[in-house]
Amino acid sequence: MRDLERLNGTESDYDGLVELIGNKRFVLIGEATHGTHEFYEERARITKRLIEKEGFSAVAVEADWPDAYRVNRYVLGLSTDKSAREALSNFRRFPAWMWRNTDVADFVIWLRTHNESVEEPLLKARFYGLDLYSLRTSIDEVISYLDRVDPKAANAARLRYSCFESFDQAEDIGPEYGHAVTLRIATPCEEDVVAQLSDLRSRASRILASDGWLVEDEQFFAEQNARLVLNAEQYYRMMYRSNVSSWNLRDQHMAQTLEALAEHLDKRLERSKIIVWEHNSHLGDARATSLADEGELNVGQLVRERWPDDSVLVGFTTHHGWVTAASYWGGPTERKRVRPALEGSYEKRFHNQGLERALVPTQKNSRELKGPRMERAIGVIYKPETEFGSHWFRAALSAQFDVVIHIDQTTAVTPLERTSLWDEGEAPETYPMGL
Repeated sequence: MRDLERLNGTESDYDGLVELIGNKRFVLIGEATHGTHEFYEERARITKRLIEKEGFSAVAVEADWPDAYRVNRYVLGLSTDKSAREALSNFRRFPAWMWRNTDVADFVIWLRTHNESVEEPLLKARFYGLDLYSLRTSIDEVISYLDRVDPKAANAARLRYSCFESFDQAEDIGPEYGHAVTLRIATPCEEDVVAQLSDLRSRASRILASDGWLVEDEQFFAEQNARLVLNAEQYYRMMYRSNVSSWNLRDQHMAQTLEALAEHLDKRLERSKIIVWEHNSHLGDARATSLADEGELNVGQLVRERWPDDSVLVGFTTHHGWVTAASYWGGPTERKRVRPALEGSYEKRFHNQGLERALVPTQKNSRELKGPRMERAIGVIYKPETEFGSHWFRAALSAQFDVVIHIDQTTAVTPLERTSLWDEGEAPETYPMGL
């Protein structure tokens, strides 16, 4: 490997990455798991430097829009929350540890402190969510907003969204709604949610007549919630029909939200610069992976297509260690061993070359990284017993990312709510001899 940047925990770390970023507007920083401390820690280090020194104005994460917006209000000093942990309280849906962990809490504290030192309100750094799982919460937020600014419109919104009321007793109305529509025992709510978004947008000029950034920001927040409801309604109808279609709709929604966010911030900042935090599988260009053969696209691909000369894609890899994950969807939070990487994989190659912590520019090492080779992806579920089939795919790393940060041995992110199962960790005797 050539032109490596060894990471030593010093201020000069990431000099090469910052030089590569230059004046680009979008920096997408991934993670190979949703539960690795070092990925969160290093991603935060990069983000702090980009906010402090390079003029980046927002962080947009793989989280639900209304839950993240509560954090946004807190870091801007506009909420009644007394602490970062309290501001993160809306993140209760599985997997809560993904955002309710000590690394995120520390970053939120830093962001709040940083903003307190910035006198101009428009220059304070913001925190947003891009995901679409918050169907019920977003409905409530639209109605709550309209109750404050236009009670008559709020009543109309209640009537339209009453289409979902038969699912109010469900813990998560989205899957219940999608299942019922698929079985044709419920009527689709598509027309109602489209009408509500259209109505909210048509009222924007009147609602914003008072002018002011906060008024405009709250209107934008409401519109994005209404658009989320529209896309979530379609997503949950699709999820029982096609995994690829529902994946694509979700990533298209996140890319559209990112574009809408940039346009919104540009109204006041002229040229906003945004950092995105998501999983590698969302931010590495899908066209460089075997998943593209199945028709799958992702945020990284869409951003590169939309802003080919204004974006940088950063991925993370690890060879072995520990991860916070569950054994099944909705399962308890566990601390599990990450098995050593497969022979022939990118991770194994980095390990064999003695890269403990290093930043690898992929284009400068394109011959070694063009692949395709195997690459690992661990989401919120980790199944070591079926690791090859569950967590590995083929990719051309040099086309997937602009930069890869390899951390050979990693540790599990610490949830704010630790369990005895997490504290105990995986028993040594469960460690397999092979895959």
